[in-house]
Amino acid sequence: MRLGARLKAGLFAVLPLLTLGLGASIVAAQTPAQTAPAKSEVAAQTTGIKLPSGIERVTAVEGITEYHLNNGLRVLLFPDQTKQVVTVNITYLVGSRHESYGETGMAHLLEHLMFKGTPKHRNIWKEYNDRGAVMNGTTHYDRTNYYGVFSATDANLEWALELEADRMLNSFIARKDLDSEMTVVRNELEAKENSPAAVLSERMMATAFEWHNYGKAVLGARADIENVPIERLQAFYRTFYRPDNAVLIISGKVDEQKAIDLVHKYFSPLVRPETPLPHYYTAEPAQDGERLVTVRRVGDYQLAMAGYHAPPASHPDFAAVSLAVSILGHTPSGRLHKSLVEGKKASSTSGTVLPLKEGSYLFFTAVLRKDDSLADARDALEKAVEGLIADPPSQEEVERARIRYLNAFEANLREPRRVNDELSEWMGRGDWRLLLLYRDRIRKVSVEDVKRVAAAYLKPSNRTSGLYVPTEKADRAPIPEVSDAEIAAMVKDYKGDAAAAAGEAFDPSPANVEARTARSKIGNLQLSLLPKKTRGSSVMLRLSLQMGDETSLMNRGVAGDVAAAMLMRGTVKRTREQIRDELDKLKAYGSVSGSATGVGASFETTRENLPALMRLIAEILREPGFPASEFDQLIQQTLTNVESQRSEPNSVAFNALSRHVNIHPKGDVRYVGTFDEQIADYKAVTLDQVKAFHRDFYGASSGQLTIVGDFDAAEMAALAKELFGDWKSRTAYVRIASQYRDFAVINKALETPDKANALFLAYQPLKVRDDDPDFPALLIASNALAGDAYKNRLVDRLRQKDGVSYSAGGVVTVGALDPVGSFLASASYAPQNAVRLEAAFREEIARALKDGFTEDELEGSRKGWLQARTVTRSQDGSLATRIHGLAYFERTLKWDAALEERVQALTLADVNRAIQRFIDLDKMIIVKAGDFANAKREPTAAAAPKQ
Repeated sequence: MRLGARLKAGLFAVLPLLTLGLGASIVAAQTPAQTAPAKSEVAAQTTGIKLPSGIERVTAVEGITEYHLNNGLRVLLFPDQTKQVVTVNITYLVGSRHESYGETGMAHLLEHLMFKGTPKHRNIWKEYNDRGAVMNGTTHYDRTNYYGVFSATDANLEWALELEADRMLNSFIARKDLDSEMTVVRNELEAKENSPAAVLSERMMATAFEWHNYGKAVLGARADIENVPIERLQAFYRTFYRPDNAVLIISGKVDEQKAIDLVHKYFSPLVRPETPLPHYYTAEPAQDGERLVTVRRVGDYQLAMAGYHAPPASHPDFAAVSLAVSILGHTPSGRLHKSLVEGKKASSTSGTVLPLKEGSYLFFTAVLRKDDSLADARDALEKAVEGLIADPPSQEEVERARIRYLNAFEANLREPRRVNDELSEWMGRGDWRLLLLYRDRIRKVSVEDVKRVAAAYLKPSNRTSGLYVPTEKADRAPIPEVSDAEIAAMVKDYKGDAAAAAGEAFDPSPANVEARTARSKIGNLQLSLLPKKTRGSSVMLRLSLQMGDETSLMNRGVAGDVAAAMLMRGTVKRTREQIRDELDKLKAYGSVSGSATGVGASFETTRENLPALMRLIAEILREPGFPASEFDQLIQQTLTNVESQRSEPNSVAFNALSRHVNIHPKGDVRYVGTFDEQIADYKAVTLDQVKAFHRDFYGASSGQLTIVGDFDAAEMAALAKELFGDWKSRTAYVRIASQYRDFAVINKALETPDKANALFLAYQPLKVRDDDPDFPALLIASNALAGDAYKNRLVDRLRQKDGVSYSAGGVVTVGALDPVGSFLASASYAPQNAVRLEAAFREEIARALKDGFTEDELEGSRKGWLQARTVTRSQDGSLATRIHGLAYFERTLKWDAALEERVQALTLADVNRAIQRFIDLDKMIIVKAGDFANAKREPTAAAAPKQ
């Protein structure tokens, strides 16, 4: 479940240069163990924690401790005193794999209903909102989890544990909630149907798995979602939501003794049912030949995909399989990129692993334009993947892939929230210690191991793709099984590495942040340095450079956008691949990106690697190579991306809205072109124009550099002066001021055929700056109306009450330097619900303007907003971004502190006055995009099937 509006970033900016990240559309899945692992003999007294009766300490590895309760509940504790937040995650070992005929999507539907309350907790959304928590629930093939991230207080932890214990057994799971939430879940399914990659991969899974439930989509069949009887959903809940089928994971700033005592208080009284958990025995036989899937839908680009069965995530071969996928699918060093993209057969490629308990799955993807040869791309894709057998990887390829995996693992281990997520996922795959065992196996994978698994699994008879060729002799790839007993034997007495060094307990209050932050200038480059001890010696870096003015940038916007996109594709000293390798070596995560008006770098690394990373960033910015081959690839990928937007409701709606409120002539850097204009511009831009833009505009004459984490401030200040102190821009930077305009009010519907999900946008310009006396009240009013992700008027009406939108909300933007702002609301919905959704939207806005908000809404919105800011400042990356953003306006967190004081002092009259002053339905610009012409009428209550 994903809550809140998905609003388009940079609505009025020139469209960014993006490639299609199709690998991200295939989400990793997990599977639960149905029985608890064998318990190690570990003495509780070694921890200094007094265990209540009925709780046993089972094992401890690398700072993570496992406890068992008598009722079967497993508990994992991972304390980290450096973070001011706590994450509570409860994972149920049940997912779509456990659904029966007619019940597809039931696990996911149940996940939604778990937020509808219990007799004791009747408004879970509000309870989360009041604590400023980040929360969610997710469902996949073999597990369902629920998590919350909130400020580290004893009261918050006790509330979260009591809530999870209560809703484990006492959730309503009521008919009335199913009636409204069913349409929300169906809208989520419809939204996924807009993605060609998601649809194609789902069809491939259905073909690849003939008998196993892995072949059934997690979101389920539309008919099952619409017609499932509430009694079957209640029975599913009673069967699987129980302490002996759950794993409770607590990470962050927690006192272990207090946490264990609270777990005992709320979970030990829960009774394990006498009925045993169901046993599932269906196994997928080895595939015995190539299989073909063809999907024909409206769209603007082509896809070729190849899928292969692979071993379970717990199997020793899985580590070598993972490296094989990285060797093939990585960009730019992967074989698929070199063969298809550099060979001009595709715009982009990717490789993805779907880790599962009872047999994983691999996807390889090529994206190409409509006028390219799909047959050639498909053949080249399969040849490159299966060519790993005849042309084994080099030691260099294996090491490069290994470094990427281990760096990612190390980065995750530095952040308790990420560790919490990983522990949940690996419990689904069999046992949490498999996470560490997998890392150890990655360390040992050899070239021969990769060659062996490629021969075992990357073979034609194990492939599902766009081609079927019969063979005279079956060549099958049996998938090895791993039993729970074998997994228990693998992880028994596992010790792992020493736990990562902990950092300091840091107070994220604005006053303390300011006391610890040193500010200075190198010319016009503003430095903000906040050294602090962090877990794993992590450090966050943010760099921004501003360039040009309204006149000098005229007719040079596309060249500037392409120049920024080319920076990471090679310098005069390194190729694109060598840059990527160096970043992996430096354990650096992030990128250098930008547009015609500015460029920036955002990275995470460690203390020892920060100086070298700074030098690499300077090289990327100051000495780009602009290789012609990379320029050609970028243009083709950009054209594919723009073309793909022609039929996508989100892109069509935002482009239409952006053009309607655009006041600038063609050639102005702020101009928003049609899709045809964008394609023409990118076809016309030349490499010489791109090089000239860098020569004329790039420099450090205006910018900000912010570093937060474990580093030496004096060393970094000196290095920044060395790297950027003498770099001057040829063209002076002058901020382009924004001007307030009133726009013609329209209500426009745009057709996007064959798209099951539609997008609704409502926009109103606002003449306001953030020093306006009503600004704090406007913030809280807009938060209560549409802005909070979990609890606001629009979500309550469109999602909770009417069930017509999966994702709804809005945001108010306010100028810091110019009196120009806006209100933008959005909602996703089925096209047949267009009239209902717009009517409900207007009714809620009108009601807020007429009646105002209540004291409860004011307090809930204010409290959630304030706590959310504390949670944000507790994350080093978010804190660095905030300090960095304020530096441009020559502000510090004292400004934030003053704003929070003003918010604390608000009265209900202030908030109601603000919304009435600024929001006006008669000034709303409405744009909708969807398949309205072919929309099916929503069934009436009388026509709905009886349960």
